[in-house]
Amino acid sequence: MARGTVRLINAVFYAHHGVMKEEHRVGGRFEVDVAMDLDFADAAEADDLSRTVDYELVYQDVHRIVTQNKFYLIERLALLIAKAVLDRNHQVEQVEVTVRKSNPPVGGPCDRAEATYRLARGA
Repeated sequence: MARGTVRLINAVFYAHHGVMKEEHRVGGRFEVDVAMDLDFADAAEADDLSRTVDYELVYQDVHRIVTQNKFYLIERLALLIAKAVLDRNHQVEQVEVTVRKSNPPVGGPCDRAEATYRLARGA
């Protein structure tokens, strides 16, 4: 089996996640990376989208999860995105999702906080 990785890198959304009430009210910038491991040799040989992961559909799922919910933790976002990717895309064997939050309220200068979640099929 020839394995490869398909990635969405730095999908950016405005959403309302965080522990503080102000974060839920005002919102902020969230960035998401999704790396999907799968065997796409047949798709590459045939130049056939139906034999690989459709990253437009993955983006739509990520967008829906990030923008239509309010969570306290970016860890929760990463988990739900990973589960959605595996649920919709049966050819994906493993997924890694990173969610970044710009300017986290940590009491000092900090560009971003991030959480990465890895999930394998059958795990």
